[in-house]
This record gives sequence, C-alpha cells and structure tokens, in this order.
Amino acid sequence: MDHALTLDRVTKRFGSFTAVSELSLQVPKGCIYGFLGQNGAGKTTTIRMVMSIFHPDSGAISVLGHPDAREVKDRLGYLPEEKGLYKKMKTAEIVAYFGKLKGMDRSTANLRARELLTRFGLGDWLDKKCEAMSKGMGQKVQVLGTIIHEPELVILDEPFSGLDPVNRDTMRDLILDMKRQGRTVIFSTHGMEHAEQLCDYVMMIHKSKLQFAGTLAEIKSGRERGIQLDYDGDGRLLQQLPGAQHVNDHGKHAEIFLQPGHDPQQALRWLVDRVVVRRFDYREPSLHEIFVRTVEEANQRLLAAGVTR
Repeated sequence: MDHALTLDRVTKRFGSFTAVSELSLQVPKGCIYGFLGQNGAGKTTTIRMVMSIFHPDSGAISVLGHPDAREVKDRLGYLPEEKGLYKKMKTAEIVAYFGKLKGMDRSTANLRARELLTRFGLGDWLDKKCEAMSKGMGQKVQVLGTIIHEPELVILDEPFSGLDPVNRDTMRDLILDMKRQGRTVIFSTHGMEHAEQLCDYVMMIHKSKLQFAGTLAEIKSGRERGIQLDYDGDGRLLQQLPGAQHVNDHGKHAEIFLQPGHDPQQALRWLVDRVVVRRFDYREPSLHEIFVRTVEEANQRLLAAGVTR
C-alpha cells in the first residue's frame, strides 16, 4: 500500500518531558485519517514534527516519500492549531496570498481565491476586510487558503474547534470534498463524533504513547457490544436497569453495557415501561466510549507503574 505519511518509532522530548514516545504510524494515500487524544496528549507535537517545525529526537518520518516536509512544501496544506488572519487584508486577497506563498502565479491565485470563496458561501465577502468576519467565517477562509494550491496532503489541527453547527457542516463538506478529489486528509480532534463520521482510519495518542491505530472497524472489532439508546424521560432511571454494568448517559442518548448473561431484549422491555424509547440498537461501542475506556485503562496502567504524568 502506498503511504502519504510514515512515522517510524518517533520520539520528541522537551527537556525531561517526553511529548511523543516511540510513535509508529502509516497513513495510506487518499484517506481521511483522524488523530485523537486529549489536550496535551501529543497530537500537535506530532503534526509539527510531520511539518518539520519540530524535529524528532529519534526515529524517522517520511512525508510523501521525503524525509523533510520542506522538500515537498508546495504539495502540502497545513492549518495550524493557532489560527489567525491579517485583519486589514481583504478576504480574497488573503486567500490568494496563501496561494502565492505556495508557488501559484498572481493571476491564477486571484482567480482561484474568488472561485473558492464563492463556492463555499463567502461570495459576498470577497472584497471585505477579514476583521469584519465571524470566527467561523474566518476559519473557513483559512482552510480555503490551506487548499488553494490543491495540495496532495492536507493536515488540519483541530479544524472543528469553536465552530457553530452550520460551519461544522461546512468544514465536514470541505474535508469530504478533498477526499473525493483523491487528496489525503489528516485532522486532529478530541471530538469523537467528527472522527466517527468522517474517518477511514483513526489513531489515539494518550500521554505521549500510541494506544491504537487502524480502521474504525478494526478498532471496534472484538470489543464488548452495548445498547445504543435514544430516549426521552428521566435518565436517572437508566442506572436502575437490571444487569446494567456501565451506563454512559448523554441526556437524550445513552450507551448501556450489560453484565455477561443479561439479555438486551429484556432490557428493552424494562426500558419501554420507564422512558420513551426513540431508538434502540445493540452493537459495537461508539468511538466516544472506546476513547474514554482507553484513557481510563491507560491511566490505571501508569498509576500501577508509579508514573504520575
């Protein structure tokens, strides 16, 4: 399989602090790949090493077949976690400016910037200054500046952070559109719903160490099945369900795991007498549940080993 990105036992330290430890990973070309983890887990450090902003202390990185991202910078698109625009520049000017930085000629960049902004709902803002835009609109502009030169590999650090539902949908559509065009997209997030909806592959890093990596089907395979419940009513009653081993209640949605030997059909009969059941599925756990359990298990292992980080 051809890979857009390969990391081989990559480690990065800052003094005595290890931000990323022995990370090995392969990202196939043409996929959407999610980097998962809590804040401070090592996702952004990993991305900065991929982009050659940081250099690993040990291990090797290959980006589009090259050991240094700077060798293929015009084939890459990168949206950093710390986002910002030149407030006094006009919207079309700044998107075109990003294109020129990536080697596009002035005329092509100007035309492409206006086409992209119009296509993604910002046609009325072409000649308005960036300082007048909302945060969501500004983030959309930055993403368009990231992809104006049609890069092969696009890396987005927390692209959904701070967006309202409409702009989250726009960001989702942008990512899916890039995949349809054959590009490879990597994005980091701690929002499991985005990863579960969009990603072909995911990895999770926790306290510098890789916890799992693979397709969603591979990540979920062999894990304990549970009840996926959409409901109306008093969620406190779910805790009283006979045979319930673990209840993860989100308000109108809950994930319920039963003790061995308990029948989910009996659980359904018990539930319909106490809450209004909108949806009832018995299937593999959500990515959210896998994430939470992985964090708990990893922390327990570290505690047992006497590691406090």
